[in-house]
Amino acid sequence: MKCSHCETTVNGNYELPLYLQLGREEQEFILNFFLSSGSIKEMAKQAGLSYPTMRNKMDDLITKIETLKK
Repeated sequence: MKCSHCETTVNGNYELPLYLQLGREEQEFILNFFLSSGSIKEMAKQAGLSYPTMRNKMDDLITKIETLKK
C-alpha cells in the first residue's frame, strides 16, 4: 500500500478482514441489514423482495462467512 498524499509505503503479507473478503454486494447486504436495525422484513420491503427470498440470501451469506472463518 502507498499513501498518495505523503507517499508512505507499507509492504507485507496481510490477511484481509473477513468483511473485506466478501464481494461488494455481500458487503452492501450486511450494511443494509445493520441500517435496517437487523430487520430482514424491512430489508425485503425496501428491496421489493419476499421475506423468504431475503431470508435465503441471509442464509447463503451466513454459510459463506462460516466457510471463510475456517
